[in-house]
Amino acid sequence: MKLSARGRHSMEAMFDLAIHYGEGPILIRDIAMRRRISEQYLAQLFIPLRIAGLVRSVRGANGGFVLAKEPSEIRLSEVVRATEGSTAPSECVDDARVCWKGEHCVTRQVWTQIKQATDGILNSLTLADMVERWRQSGVPEVPEEEGLLSA
Repeated sequence: MKLSARGRHSMEAMFDLAIHYGEGPILIRDIAMRRRISEQYLAQLFIPLRIAGLVRSVRGANGGFVLAKEPSEIRLSEVVRATEGSTAPSECVDDARVCWKGEHCVTRQVWTQIKQATDGILNSLTLADMVERWRQSGVPEVPEEEGLLSA
């Protein structure tokens, strides 16, 4: 599975909210600046994340976005599902009827294994795990040099 820009940027935004968890609502403008993502684009990415119950918007003078749950309770699989849908590398994994070979296709069996492995990893990791890995890495939150983006 190859994440789209939408999936990668959604993960970045959620990672940003996890880093700043407990600091109150975070403005889209601040996330956009730190992650080097367009504010307008980022605002669109928050729609499916909000619908999935992963973020909450807070209105008012001190408004912004917050995680709807603690970072340790949000699995990476939830973020990917909200923005990408299935992790299947081929549509036949989710619907065998798209191919005349259906359930008997050997290639489909391999694609299914790939999906299961990907899902296993994404289900085993949370936003808190990402934050912990980042803290241990020593990489600055906002790179000073142009071109060094967090991934």
